[in-house]
Parts: sequence; C-alpha cells; structure tokens
Amino acid sequence: MAEKKRLEDYDPEMRELILKELKKSERRRKLLIAFFIILTLGGFGAYAVYYKTAGEGNERGSELANLVGDERLVNMRHANGDAPVYTATLTDETGRVIELEVLDKYKSLYNLNNDLIGWIKIDDTNIDGPVMQGADNEYYLNHDFDRKEDKAGCFFLDCGCEIVNRNDNLIIYGHHLSSGQMFSKLSAYESEAYYEKHPYIQFDTIYEEGRYQVMYAFRSHVYNEDEITFKYYQFRDAHSEEEFLSNMREMAQMAYYDTGVTAVWGDKLLTLSTCDYNEENGRFVVVAKKI
Repeated sequence: MAEKKRLEDYDPEMRELILKELKKSERRRKLLIAFFIILTLGGFGAYAVYYKTAGEGNERGSELANLVGDERLVNMRHANGDAPVYTATLTDETGRVIELEVLDKYKSLYNLNNDLIGWIKIDDTNIDGPVMQGADNEYYLNHDFDRKEDKAGCFFLDCGCEIVNRNDNLIIYGHHLSSGQMFSKLSAYESEAYYEKHPYIQFDTIYEEGRYQVMYAFRSHVYNEDEITFKYYQFRDAHSEEEFLSNMREMAQMAYYDTGVTAVWGDKLLTLSTCDYNEENGRFVVVAKKI
C-alpha cells in the first residue's frame, strides 16, 4: 500500500500551489453553502409572505361577509359627494321597462365598490365571497375587492356577460391557489361523491337571489382562436334552441359523470371556471342550472 504524502513532503513551490488550490476549493464550498442557504431562506420567505397574504385575504373576506345585510354604509356618500345609486333599468321582450333595485343586503358592499355584481357561495366550502365585474377579464385577476393589487384576485364575472339583461349563461372566473382559497376546491367536483354532497350553488346577483343545481363537471382548455370546436368560455348566449341543445350535448360528453340534471331552451345557466394544471392552459369547469 502506497504511503500517504504529507504537505511537508513537497518542495516549497509545490506546497504553495497546493495551499492556493485548497483555499480556492474552500472558498467555492463556502459560496455554494451560502447560495443554498439564501435560496432556502428565500423560499421560506416567499411561502411566509404567500400564506400571510392568504391569511389577510381570509380576514378581509370575513369582514366583507359581515357587511352582507349590514345597513350602516347604505347612505354613505362617495368621495366626490355623490349619493349612491342603487337602481338599474331593463327593457323586457315585450318592450316593457322594468326598474331593478340593489337588494338591501348588498347595498353596503355595493357602496364600497360598485363593480360588485353579486355573491357566490357553496355550502360547506370556502367558496363564499363577492363577485366583481371589470371592464376586461384582467383587472380582477390581480386586484381585490378594495381595488388593491393582490395575486389572489377576486371571483369575477366575464366582462361580456350582463346581469341586468342577463345572458343565457353567466361565466364566473376565479384563481386556483395552492393555499386552497378562491376556486381551488372546484376541481373536487371531479368526484361524483363530492358532487352528491355539494349539488347546489348559491349565486345572487345584486338584484336577485339565485340557486343553481350542478349539471356538469369537466376539464377543458383554452383553444387557439382558429380552432373550430366547442369553447365553453364563449358560450354566453344561444341564438336558437338547436344551438342551446348542441352546447348541452357538448358539455354532457365532456362531463365526468351523469348528474341526471338537464336543461332546456330558456333555462338560465351558471358556469364556474378555474385554472387546471393537468395540461397547458387547462381549465376545470362546473356548469349549473338555475332552479
């Protein structure tokens, strides 16, 4: 067995070279350790900020829920001194003009932010909050009810939908967050057992209470504009009974299970949509019928 050499066994010039290389190796080792420590601390910091923000969001959500039915802010004037306006008008199919008024229980919330168009709730879940509507489908992706930047965003109605002269199908979007907030639990509807425990969705517009029964749960994705296929996110109105029933068949074919719930021409629908990470640009979708 060869005898191990000691540093003293080398000539002075070689010893100096060896010591320099050892120092370089030690510096590299320390830099790598420091890098991984910073990386780890950064990761923990990001998680801490994320969950702190999620906690603050939950707290604000509870505050907003407590304002439902609270009349203290109903007559509060806006910053410019204007009194709040709680009415809207629509013209029905016969040409009759109908005046709508914001439900009393939502007036305080509406006075804080008149982008409010409703409230969504699924019993025994954390899906319970205000639904907003912006001028586009971008703003409330990263802004909260108070119009502050927030990655969690809000539940929001598709900007192409109307709640006064309402569409056949109202489409509501919300993020899928690792914290479990917003529409994260929506994908649980992949399970028929989960559906059986959560068959109803409460969605009130600010003018009218509404209860919906789940019909379909399926996965889809955002298609290229030139692809000719059924795109659930473009279905707001059907212009004929044939078109409506065709859309129902498309969704029934994609559904994970048969709920036994069907819709006919003239029924009003609600579609909930969130991101799904099983594929690129994936979406998880739940469609319900107003009852």
